[in-house]
Amino acid sequence: MENLDIAKFGGTSVGNFEAMSSSYKVVIANKKSRVVVVSACAGVTNLLVELASGKCSVTRIEEIITKLRDIHEDIISHLDNQEELREFVEGHIKEIREQTAQAAKQTSDQLTDSLVSHGELMSSYLFVALFKHFGTDATWFDVREVMRTDSKFSRAKPLTDDIRVLTRDKLMPLISDSTVIITQGFIGSNIIGETTTLGRGGSDYSAALLGDALGVATISIWTDVPGVFTTDPRIVKNARPIPELTYIEAAEMANFGAKVLHPSTMLPAVEKKIPIFVGSSREPEKGGTWVRYETTSEPNFRALALRKNQTLIILSSPVMVGATGFLANVFAVFAKYNHSIDLVSTSEISIAVTIDGGTSTSGSAQISENMLNELRQFCHVKVETGLPLIAIIGNKMSENAGVITKAFDSIKSFSVRMICYGASKHNLCFLLKDGDTSDALIALHEQLLED
Repeated sequence: MENLDIAKFGGTSVGNFEAMSSSYKVVIANKKSRVVVVSACAGVTNLLVELASGKCSVTRIEEIITKLRDIHEDIISHLDNQEELREFVEGHIKEIREQTAQAAKQTSDQLTDSLVSHGELMSSYLFVALFKHFGTDATWFDVREVMRTDSKFSRAKPLTDDIRVLTRDKLMPLISDSTVIITQGFIGSNIIGETTTLGRGGSDYSAALLGDALGVATISIWTDVPGVFTTDPRIVKNARPIPELTYIEAAEMANFGAKVLHPSTMLPAVEKKIPIFVGSSREPEKGGTWVRYETTSEPNFRALALRKNQTLIILSSPVMVGATGFLANVFAVFAKYNHSIDLVSTSEISIAVTIDGGTSTSGSAQISENMLNELRQFCHVKVETGLPLIAIIGNKMSENAGVITKAFDSIKSFSVRMICYGASKHNLCFLLKDGDTSDALIALHEQLLED
C-alpha cells in the first residue's frame, strides 16, 4: 500500500450535499485516495451528546430529532434510492430515541458512546450513496470491525497491534482501483463488540491509525480551512496559513487546542514518518500545510494555540515544606481516578495543576467529588473551571536571549493565573482569567507573528 493515500473529511466537509460534493471531487482528483474516513455531519455530534446527557425535555428531544432528520434529509433529497436511504436513517433515529430514553433514566459513558456513534454511521452511508450518484463505485465499511480499543468509554485507547491485524485481514482485501472504501472516524469497539469512541476530534486519530495499519504513503486531513493557521482565524483576523510544520510543532499545537489536528494523530505518523497534508475541501486549489519530520525553517515563534475549558486545581498544605512524598501522594490520587495532568507549577506550600475539560466525548473534565475528598485528607483544595490556556509554539525559545521578554511584554496588561515554561523548548503556556482570551490572543499574535 506504499502509494496509497488515506483521506479524512471533517464534519463541515460532509455537512450537507454541497459540502459532500466538494469532498467527492477532492477524492476522485487523487487516484491514490482509496480509503476515506468521515466525521458525522456538522453539528450532529453535539446534538447527540445533548441527548445523551439525559437532561432534555420532551420538547427539546423532539427539536433535536427534527434537526437530525432535516440535516440528513437535505443530503438524501439530492440522491438516488431515496426511500432506501430514508429507511436507513429512520432506523438510526429509532435507536437514537430508544437510547435517549435510557439516558433519561441513567446516563453513562458507554451509553453516550453508543448514542453518538450514529452520527458517523449515517454520514458515511450517505457519502457512499453520493459517490454512486455521481457514477463512482464506493463501498461502505464499518470501522468497528477493525478499530479495536479498550473499554475506557468516551476516551478509548486504541489497541494498535490488534488494529493492524484486523485491518490486514478485513479491510486490506477490499482495497482496489475500482472502488473507494468509505468508513467512519471517531468510533471503535472493544473486544466484546461494544461501541467506543476515541474522544472529541478522534476522526483524525482514526485516519492515522488506519494509515499506519495500511502502510500508506500520505495522510490527508480535509477540513474547512486551507491548512493549519498561525492561530484561530475566527479570533485573529491576521492569522495566516503555515506552509509546513514539523511533527513536534504540530503535536504541540494539537495538544494545546489547535482544532485542525487531533493531538494523538501525530503518534502513528511519527512512528512511520508518514507526511500529513491539511487542506480545505471547499478550496483545495489554495493548497495547505504539510506536516513532516523536518522542515526548512525553525522559527522561535511558529504559532499560537488556544485551549478553553481548563480546570485549575490548587493544592496547599504547610506539610509540603521540606517534606518528601507529598507530590507522589497527589499524583497517585489523580492516577487512581484516571486523570491526566497537563501543566504543573509548585511553590513552597502549594502545587497547581491543570486538567483539560474538552477531550472526552461529553466535553467535560468529569472531576469526581470522591477524588477531591481524597485530596482534602492531606491538603486544602481549590478548584477553578472554565479557564482559557494560550500556548506559544516555536523552537529553541530558551536558547535565545530576549525571546521570553518579548512574549511577556505582549500580555503585560492581562491577568495570568499560571505560567508553565521550561519542560519543553517548543512551548510557553499562559493560563488566563476567563474573558481575556480574544484580546490576549490578538496581542500575542501581533507582537510575535506579524513582524
